[in-house]
Amino acid sequence: MTVITEQIKLQRDSLKEGGFAGILEHRLVKSPTIFGASANHDGSWPGMRNFVYLADARFMPKGETRLHNHHEVDVISVMVKGNISHEGSLGQGENLNENDVQVQRAGGEGFSHNEINPDDDWNRMIQIWVLPELAGQPASYKVYRLNQGESTRVYGGSENAFPSKTHITVSLLQKGEQIKLDGESIAYLTQGSGLMNDMPMVDGDMMSGKNATFTALKNVQLIIVQ
Repeated sequence: MTVITEQIKLQRDSLKEGGFAGILEHRLVKSPTIFGASANHDGSWPGMRNFVYLADARFMPKGETRLHNHHEVDVISVMVKGNISHEGSLGQGENLNENDVQVQRAGGEGFSHNEINPDDDWNRMIQIWVLPELAGQPASYKVYRLNQGESTRVYGGSENAFPSKTHITVSLLQKGEQIKLDGESIAYLTQGSGLMNDMPMVDGDMMSGKNATFTALKNVQLIIVQ
């Protein structure tokens, strides 16, 4: 990690790549609340309040997670490259493509799912976990189709389909576009390059700070947690 004028940066490739089933991944955020006291000894970050996990995953050709369960957690999946075929108790048969975002609320009901790369090429997906503020909610599911040049709130806020004090926005910015990040935020760049204030960011950089301004130097996909 590098500390620069109240901004902190983590580079994905400074962490060891692990994996399971048909997936290789870097786990950039692991909350000790979930993963234990030694969770961040590898250089990963502990997250921020209810934001407890972020993994940058690459699915092998025809790779899959295999069927597994979630309970009392909200799972946000952002497609960076390629496609995913989704199977499970929520959203059975949904196909996710580049720049789609899938949000699943396990709630007290819980859900089971399997995520499959249907293609002969590697793909890439970011998965985020947020703990719900209210236990026992019903399971629910939604897919967002993002548009170039727009910032889309996919999670959080009082009027969102998934209310939470934790807000997640995914921005598809074109070269030269600029956005302001009010308050405390963690931003992860997954395509392109830009500047967070005057600090360069490239694909795989995660940065935390307060009241920052991001400027796209190339077309970017930027995930913002506040």
